[in-house]
Amino acid sequence: MGRESAIVSSPEQMSRCIEQRRRVIDTFKEELIRRLNLPFTREDIHEDVSLLGSGLGLDSLDALEIVLCIETSFRIKIPDENIAIMRSINTVVDYVVQQQNQKGSGA
Repeated sequence: MGRESAIVSSPEQMSRCIEQRRRVIDTFKEELIRRLNLPFTREDIHEDVSLLGSGLGLDSLDALEIVLCIETSFRIKIPDENIAIMRSINTVVDYVVQQQNQKGSGA
């Protein structure tokens, strides 16, 4: 599951992939901050920070809200057994982009 699965064949396609990823990152960070009432701005949260535990200090109740955030913001379903995607913002974004591309929406 990841960025390595996308094959980029042109500079235009690369630009579209980068823009798609940036939109997903920004949307996820904004929704995460809003829904969990976090005392951060988008810029304060690095994409590799751990979402649960010592990173952002979120707990298992927050994990449920993160799942709802992802599912409602991006209209995708997160299977119960796929909780590993919530390691970091990057792993969430990888999953969301993969799901969007499988659906063919790209946004």
